[in-house]
Amino acid sequence: MTAQTDPSPKRRIPLLVLLPLIVFTALAGLFLIQLTIGHDPSQIPSALIGKPVPDTELLPVPELTRDGVPVPGITKADLLGKVSVVNVFASWCVPCRQEHPFLEELSKRDGFQMLGINYKDKPENARRFLGSLGNPYDRVGADEKGRTAIDWGVYGVPETFIVDAKGTIRYKFIGPLSQESYGKVFLPQLEKVLASPEGS
Repeated sequence: MTAQTDPSPKRRIPLLVLLPLIVFTALAGLFLIQLTIGHDPSQIPSALIGKPVPDTELLPVPELTRDGVPVPGITKADLLGKVSVVNVFASWCVPCRQEHPFLEELSKRDGFQMLGINYKDKPENARRFLGSLGNPYDRVGADEKGRTAIDWGVYGVPETFIVDAKGTIRYKFIGPLSQESYGKVFLPQLEKVLASPEGS
C-alpha cells in the first residue's frame, strides 16, 4: 500500500513580497529609537534663531476680551521696542492646557509682553479656552489657516518664542512647558534676553 501524497503543497510567501514590510519595520524601529533615546524635542534647532521675526499681520480673535477690554491682534510692529514672549496655542491642544498655568505665572512678571498666536482654532473655542483657564496674553492673533505659524517655523503646538526688543527671535521652546523646563530652561533664557543690550 503506497502512501498518498497531498495534492496541494503548502504555499510559501515569496521573499520579495515580505521585503517591503521588513524594510518598513526596520525604518520605523530606527525612527522610534531616534525619538526616544537621547533626543529632547525642545532642542530641535530653529533656522529663525538670530533672525528678525517674519512679517506678521494677525487679526484679533473676534469678541475676545481681557478685563472687559478687547484683546488686540498682532502685527510685526508690535514685536518691536519691547521683549516679547510669543506662545502658539490652540483650544484643541491637550499639552497647551497642561502648560497654561506656567504661562499664567509668567504673565505676572514684568519687563516683557505676552503674545498668543491662536493656531487653527475657532473663535468661540479660543474664547472658551481662555475664559476657563485665564488669559495671560496682552495680544492674541487668530491664525485660522496656520500660515503665520508656518512662517514662524512652528512644528506643532504648543511652541514658545522669546523675541528681543529689536524684533529678533532669540530662543524657541518646542512642546509644553513643565515645572522643570519652565524654571530651569525657559526662565533663564528669558532673563538672559532681558539682561542683554537688545532686551531694552
